[in-house]
Amino acid sequence: MPFITIDSLNYYYSAEMPKDKEPKQTILFVHGAGGSHRHWLYQLNGLKENYMVLAVDLPGHGQSQGEAYDNITAYRQFINAFTEKLIGHRFILAGHSMGGAITLDFARSYPEKLAGMILIGTGARLRVLPAILETLQQGKYYTDLIQLAYSKDAPASLLEAARREMESVPPKVYLADFTACNGFDLMDMLPLIKVPSLVISADQDMLTPVKYGEFLQRNLPLARLEIIQGAGHMMMLEKPGEINAAINRFIENILHVV
Repeated sequence: MPFITIDSLNYYYSAEMPKDKEPKQTILFVHGAGGSHRHWLYQLNGLKENYMVLAVDLPGHGQSQGEAYDNITAYRQFINAFTEKLIGHRFILAGHSMGGAITLDFARSYPEKLAGMILIGTGARLRVLPAILETLQQGKYYTDLIQLAYSKDAPASLLEAARREMESVPPKVYLADFTACNGFDLMDMLPLIKVPSLVISADQDMLTPVKYGEFLQRNLPLARLEIIQGAGHMMMLEKPGEINAAINRFIENILHVV
């Protein structure tokens, strides 16, 4: 299994690539709060025919060592160290929810390293419901989060898998991640981030609704918006085919322009 060592700690990532040709581009996927690389399995499998695709477990998540951070800056610095070791060329950074915040902050800080960025179910500011933070501070799970994260038509099997996953992640990890989200705000910085951007929102997303994506599209200089129908916040699990198609269109457009 692939691990990378940074400052004496081991961090897990999953990687796929074409078997018989050079990849057109490299994409690094960054998961959201309490998540892991497993949230990107459909993208790893669906995009590997044309691209080098990687998905990392952030510190303290999944199979990675270390502790979860309570601020986006620290996660951004980790992604920079990760890519410095593993990716030696311009790449596309894709993030979901908290991972989208990390992606935006990376693009603000290191635009020269990116060929583009993909922002899925995220926003320029990610305020968290006080009830979520209060529950996590008590060492308890905010179980209503699952209903908020999926569409009304999400299959029972997907919701049950989400419950099992939640119970496998310590509440302190969720607390750190949601604290990081709550302190994130780049609303005034967006016009300065001149990186080709794909914003993907879902029409049933109750955590980062479509208006968040519309704000990103209006204020990022090089952004386009796609809206996924019939999906909630975890749209890459509910509608992976539509997500992958949107990513393909975006990258082909970048390659055509270049």
